[in-house]
Amino acid sequence: MNQFKAFVGARIFDGERWHDDAALLVGPDAVEAIVPAASVADRPVERLAGGMLVPGFVDLQVNGGGGVLLNEVPTLDGIRTICSNYAQFGTTALLPTLITDTPEITVKAVAAGIAATDAKVPGFLGLHLEGPHLSVARKGAHDPKLIRPMDEIDLEGLIAARKRLPNLLSTVAAETVPPEQIARLAAAGIVVSIGHSDASLAQVEAAAGAGASMVTHLFNAQSQIGNREPGVVGAALADGRLNAGLIADGIHVHPEAIGIALRAKRGPGRIFLVTDAMSMTGTNLTSFTLNGRIIYRSEGALRLADGTLAGADLTMIDAIAFMHRRVGLPLDEALRMATVYPAKALGIANRHGHLRLGAAVNFVHVSTELVVKGTWIDGDKIFTA
Repeated sequence: MNQFKAFVGARIFDGERWHDDAALLVGPDAVEAIVPAASVADRPVERLAGGMLVPGFVDLQVNGGGGVLLNEVPTLDGIRTICSNYAQFGTTALLPTLITDTPEITVKAVAAGIAATDAKVPGFLGLHLEGPHLSVARKGAHDPKLIRPMDEIDLEGLIAARKRLPNLLSTVAAETVPPEQIARLAAAGIVVSIGHSDASLAQVEAAAGAGASMVTHLFNAQSQIGNREPGVVGAALADGRLNAGLIADGIHVHPEAIGIALRAKRGPGRIFLVTDAMSMTGTNLTSFTLNGRIIYRSEGALRLADGTLAGADLTMIDAIAFMHRRVGLPLDEALRMATVYPAKALGIANRHGHLRLGAAVNFVHVSTELVVKGTWIDGDKIFTA
């Protein structure tokens, strides 16, 4: 987009509050202001047919989409397909996520991420490497044969990758990757998340003290709250230094458990939404392959043949609707969980997750029924319903 513009006709949510009878003013590179609609007279106007204009959704865990899984297609074209697929669901910024794989595939995925950075792929935020330095006891759908400790070569590789990527998120197990290694990762600007971990409260607290700042898909593939050992879940809720991703589909976590967690979470860390979406999102595919194993799509879930959940059949707009309609959150708070909170968790809230002065020109036009009608990334309209 190379012009100044005003968007009117929809109720506007800036990430904190609602604006009625207002106009969103944008420039070539950033949001300029939200002003009364009647005051717009000096720039082209795009009129929207009601509904809501909200910040673009930020998803920090996207394994694939549009028929492509990053593990199977660790290339620039693969990342481009994944990123472009989610505009139809309102996601304007995401981390393509590599599930535990071989060192060779990891190297290819990082190279693809660097290429995507250089190519300025719309919506690409960087990479999320979920593994391979996890706990076999909490492997979930990750191939246990590929899970391994982090050695010096791995650590140096992550630090080198961060220098070439805009953002790098690494999920590790707190009992597998010691605080000394976490401290080095965090010092290099890598966001460290605890996940697929059977760690104790003390181990997670030590990881947070070393610089870990997230927990991956809260409740899933991690030690649960016990009466004498709070585990990873307890640490995620009790430690204000930790933000936590949540898969809100009603399958991975019971709605009542979500409500309990939201009420229990100590700040300033927040619970935010992730999709953990796989290659079939945006397609009619009924199965796909991960590390040589078939994953089946049925009744809103993705599972291995033995029934183990393997990612989610979920979009961000559906997660927002679930939090609002099923869990009972006010719509503005459900929207923050998909915008403001993940942006703050990744450290990109200066440009993402809101529509205030200086924000990237990333936003979504949503109907009152929570159907995506249009999506803009970097000022360009990428999707129209």
